[in-house]
Amino acid sequence: MWSVEGPIKRNLSLLSSRLPNAYLYLPHLRDHPDSLIPNVVLGQGRTGVSLVLGIPTVKRQKQSYLVSTLNSLLYDLSPSERNDTVIIIFVAETDAEYVNSVAELLEKNFPKDVHSGLLEVVSPSQYFYPNFSRLRETFGDSKERVKWRTKQNLDYSFLMLYAQEKGTYYVQLEDDIVANPGYSQTMKTYVRKLATDDWMFLEFSQLGFIGKMFRASDLPMIAEFFLMFYKDKPIDWLLDHILWVKACNPEKDAKDCNLQKGLLKLRYKPSLFQHVGLHSSLPGKLQKLKDKDFGKVPLFTAHTNPPAELSSSLKHYQQHTLERAYNGQDFFWGLTPTAKDFILLSFPQPRTVTRYLFRSGNIENNGDHFYNTTVSVLPSDVSAMEVTLTANGVFMFVGCFVDGVAEGQIDAQMQPISALRLLVQRLVSLEKHVTFLPSSLSKLKGISVNLFTITMCPWYLQ
Repeated sequence: MWSVEGPIKRNLSLLSSRLPNAYLYLPHLRDHPDSLIPNVVLGQGRTGVSLVLGIPTVKRQKQSYLVSTLNSLLYDLSPSERNDTVIIIFVAETDAEYVNSVAELLEKNFPKDVHSGLLEVVSPSQYFYPNFSRLRETFGDSKERVKWRTKQNLDYSFLMLYAQEKGTYYVQLEDDIVANPGYSQTMKTYVRKLATDDWMFLEFSQLGFIGKMFRASDLPMIAEFFLMFYKDKPIDWLLDHILWVKACNPEKDAKDCNLQKGLLKLRYKPSLFQHVGLHSSLPGKLQKLKDKDFGKVPLFTAHTNPPAELSSSLKHYQQHTLERAYNGQDFFWGLTPTAKDFILLSFPQPRTVTRYLFRSGNIENNGDHFYNTTVSVLPSDVSAMEVTLTANGVFMFVGCFVDGVAEGQIDAQMQPISALRLLVQRLVSLEKHVTFLPSSLSKLKGISVNLFTITMCPWYLQ
């Protein structure tokens, strides 16, 4: 991890200048003039992108969904989309140890995306939050809920102010969602084809604040409104009040008001983001809301695959065979993996395979991962290499699954290869479900292909 230095830090000091009235709404900040400068724990200072995704996250008493959420968002982004996006994870905590633990988790699971600047991790100053014990209880909410919604207003405001100069459009998300494949291009296309520019925000989900897109240039105004009334109402109510101020005529009825507000918020269907978290960030609250317009996400993608003989120690369930998955007809459903279980692809003729990518989990079940599983290859000409014969033959290790994904290059010295094997080493994870989605090998005999896509429904570990 690294600290912000040089020009990046000087740019961050401009955060307070974007909202000079912040010290009026948050007078406790006057004692700490630098308290609006964010702590950038991970990041490369990327700016000038089309799409900025903002994800606030907090320490949860139950399950954390953050890694699964990021897996879903990164799932099928093209290289050009990755270069034109910034995903900001705002760790809304002042506990430095916890903030650093989140950064370490993401750096471990998404090293390339952190290094490229696609992912950033930021947190607030230790002096940013006021004394929440003095809040007035309103709308029948408990003191704990009033504190939760008040802090949420501050979190979203801080994140918006930080994101404002990063790109053209800002999309507000949460840390417990899944995204529809192609969401990035879909949003950009929708904006480009709109017949009018007279909108304040676009809705790509009907739930709460999820999937709301704003022009980045509007964020200071929106954040200032939130800060003016951060102690009074929940954030989605405040957003609706902005619409009322901008669009409604007090001399006309509610029907006309709703009509005018509808012109400023445009809804895209089907929804591109779905809420999946069961345990809310508010302790003790179960959040069972689902977006009915999200639709059904495909559980596998078919590919045209080269000839290969398939074998596995995993028994398939019903018609969900490895062969059907390999032929693009279905997903592969296997049951109860144990140590030394394997999936083997044997090529009738040796082939040059320069790269591999195996993905476990799918868009709806990103937590269902392959654990402690290695990828190895069988070179066709062992005599040309220095290898050590073992009980496992001459299969050579090339990689393993990390957070459900195995990806890497196969050295030219090993080419061509006769087979590729996935081998479960041991099961030590406490996870109950595993969904397996190996996705592709590249450049067989100089031809770029997608080798196979397999989705395996949940395994229940005994």
